Amino acid sequence: MEQSPALPKTAERLAIVRLARDSAIELILTSILLFAVATIVRWVIGPSPISRAIPGIHAELWIVGAAVAVVLAGLILSPPGRASGGHTNPAISLAMWRFGVFPGAGVIPYSIAQLLGSVLGVVAARTVWGRIVAEPPVEYAALQPGPGWSTWELFVVEALGTTVIVFVVGLCLTVQRLTSFVPWIVGSMVGLGIALLGTATGGSLNPARQFGPAVASGQTRFLWAYLLAPMFGAAIAAWLRRKIQRRRRVLTYRLCGTIETSTAKVIEGVSHLIGANRITDIQPET
Repeated sequence: MEQSPALPKTAERLAIVRLARDSAIELILTSILLFAVATIVRWVIGPSPISRAIPGIHAELWIVGAAVAVVLAGLILSPPGRASGGHTNPAISLAMWRFGVFPGAGVIPYSIAQLLGSVLGVVAARTVWGRIVAEPPVEYAALQPGPGWSTWELFVVEALGTTVIVFVVGLCLTVQRLTSFVPWIVGSMVGLGIALLGTATGGSLNPARQFGPAVASGQTRFLWAYLLAPMFGAAIAAWLRRKIQRRRRVLTYRLCGTIETSTAKVIEGVSHLIGANRITDIQPET
């Protein structure tokens, strides 16, 4: 029996519509994340009764890290986060493609949406909180490496940090019973990165984390390193996971650890048509 040519076209249109919708969701999620980051920095590090009550920058960074961890996990677990995958990070989207569970055609739309959402998030924070967000020490929550740090040292540390996070996420997403913990693992590891790397590289670990603040503040000297290092680290992590776990596959591109089977089948069929990697459904661990 011959397959109607209308069926592949319909499936492709559905996948394009879904990709556009999910990219828009990623834009919204990332804008919320950066609004939250700028708000947290404004109150914890900027001049405020809260910052005056905290003894020193290291304590402030631990508080910022903990707050960002909760926000990030909450965004991943929210209904919009469950719908799009809750990446809010171009490095995560790239890794999911390299893991073989996300179409390559989706990486660029997701990344553009995340970077644009980063800009919108800090602009919203400036609108809500006023000029204090644009002035030192907040400066739109833009990051700078510590004194004496070169651009290449910044690149290496940010890449290594992202490699660790993405590698752990990849390992957890191969075991079904561990997937539900991934939102908290991601949030905790990013929060830990902020606390430990805050006085060194700033602990970005996400191109979208630095893009909006850097553009809004004009602090773009190290921007290329903050943008490219996490992408490089994500690619390395995906390669390492594939070498170590040859017989296991990542189950889903969603950081919340769930996937709708019907949707996955639609995207999987279209991914073959457009040359993307195969989208896999969650299968029970054997």
